[in-house]
Amino acid sequence: MTSRLAAAVIAIIAWVGLAIQLRASYGLTGSLTQSLWVMVRYFTVITNLILALIFTGIALGNRRCESGPVVGGVTLAIILVGVIYGLLLQGSIELSGGAAVADLLLHKVTPILGVGYWAWFQRKGQLRPIHPWIWTLLPLAYFPYALLRGAIEGRYAYPFMDVDRIGWPATLLNGTLIACGFLIAGFAMFWIDRRLATGKRWG
Repeated sequence: MTSRLAAAVIAIIAWVGLAIQLRASYGLTGSLTQSLWVMVRYFTVITNLILALIFTGIALGNRRCESGPVVGGVTLAIILVGVIYGLLLQGSIELSGGAAVADLLLHKVTPILGVGYWAWFQRKGQLRPIHPWIWTLLPLAYFPYALLRGAIEGRYAYPFMDVDRIGWPATLLNGTLIACGFLIAGFAMFWIDRRLATGKRWG
């Protein structure tokens, strides 16, 4: 399988997951605009949307989308989606029908495929020490956005940032820990990238 074909498969899966989630949300709200607004409350949806756009660009031969920092950043973000879901969110809400399918595609399938693409197809040696810091801007931007939306709407996207339930100290601590974990994972990706680029052994 070529890299462009692999990217196309990943993009299609992400778009399908987003479409199914939109249909499930529309079934609850009855409004397309409101459904879209509800969906972009979640980091999972935002990240999968970015992934779908980037991998669509790769499939179409867009060189900017193929660059190491771009693919590395979206890969790290989708890893965060999968890890946070697995550690903190899985099983917290009982889902069925389309919502369950979207949950599977957006929380499990795209993270696994995204990592697989980066490991197998992405050209290594393009990352620099500055890139993990740049990548961290995405969750750092999302955090105040999600808190502001939660305060206005009275509903927070995730329980670990529910200020009304757990308070500000715990919310800020959770956000700090996630940001630090994201940054550490970014430097780990940079290190792996350098090792693979130079052909060094792991030992």
